Amino acid sequence: MSKKKVVLGVTGCIGAYKAAEIVRGLKKEGFAVQAVMTASAQEFITPLTLETLSGEPVISDLFGPRREEGTRHISLTEECDLLLVAPATASILAKFACGIADDFLSTFFLANRAPVILAPAMNTQMLSHPAVTANIAKLRERGAELIEPGEGWLACGWMGKGRLAEPEAIVERVRTRLEKGSSLSRETILVSAGPTAEPFDPVRVLTNRSSGKMGFRLAEVARERGAKVILVSGPTSEAEPPGVDVVRVTTAAEMKKAILTRLDSATIVLMAAAVADYRPELYETSKIKKGSEPLQLKLVRTEDILLEIGRQKRPDQMVVGFAAETEDLEERARRKLETKNLDLVVANDVGVGFETDTNEVILLGRDGSRTLVPMMSKRNIAEKILDRIEVARSGN
Repeated sequence: MSKKKVVLGVTGCIGAYKAAEIVRGLKKEGFAVQAVMTASAQEFITPLTLETLSGEPVISDLFGPRREEGTRHISLTEECDLLLVAPATASILAKFACGIADDFLSTFFLANRAPVILAPAMNTQMLSHPAVTANIAKLRERGAELIEPGEGWLACGWMGKGRLAEPEAIVERVRTRLEKGSSLSRETILVSAGPTAEPFDPVRVLTNRSSGKMGFRLAEVARERGAKVILVSGPTSEAEPPGVDVVRVTTAAEMKKAILTRLDSATIVLMAAAVADYRPELYETSKIKKGSEPLQLKLVRTEDILLEIGRQKRPDQMVVGFAAETEDLEERARRKLETKNLDLVVANDVGVGFETDTNEVILLGRDGSRTLVPMMSKRNIAEKILDRIEVARSGN
């Protein structure tokens, strides 16, 4: 790990002061750090600070006094194992997305082929502007990883989302990315995510409040660790993870077909979707009109996808289920573990994790093990789940 080099891009934002702690944290983890500062960044923190902490001269100019500095944006790509930009302002995100190269950092970004992690920071209104969200989406589609900004009081006096993620979280993401970048390269992982929607007329459906966030985070992390990932998702607004084969479905029947036709190719199955247990017995081809009498719908059971996966499971496959409950959480999750032939079940309280970016879960293993994962981001929970799977797959 001591040979890994992180190029840290620092741009002009009040969060730039956290760059000092990021450098300190990266060095503590054994990484070499080359800081690159934009002109605006130097208005918030001096190059001397980062030079002292990193032990390397800070790069700030595209054309320095020495001749070799004119091509340093190219030669540095041969040393770079990961490009981290923290904080990443709206300006630098726009440059990266549009291919503008007018300073060292933006020029280096275009030449770089190492993994990229971006940690945006800006005012809440700026962060939610369509131009910024479009640029972020474009960069994610091209393979960049995003560390979500935190929420709280911003330097401008506003309360909301936009502050730079904490240095510890940023350093941990870098460590995980470089340490586990190919740890699942031999696996094909089939992930289900989101709700299903069961229509009973052309307008109305029966569905649930699942956001799909957990399944999408699992797919992202698995891909980052080198796995081939197939994501089967019900209706959700989540952006498709880069490098992942995404299959969009609507109903439980469609999800079953999509999953079972791909089951043979999978070595690991992560069933994070909230599949409807019931569907309307009848579908009306015309919109049901509002009347004075109560409307009665007869519901029938959908087929149990996870149960069928458990029946078909090969000895070389690992199947992980999710149990979202409102009461008797562990008892019901353990019952699910046994009746559906699972290797691991992720249990969570519906009132804690639905429609949020965070959750608290319990990992229950077939060997009787129990691991509490306290409240954290769903991204970090995905890391913990995949850590557990890696241990199981290694036989330890």
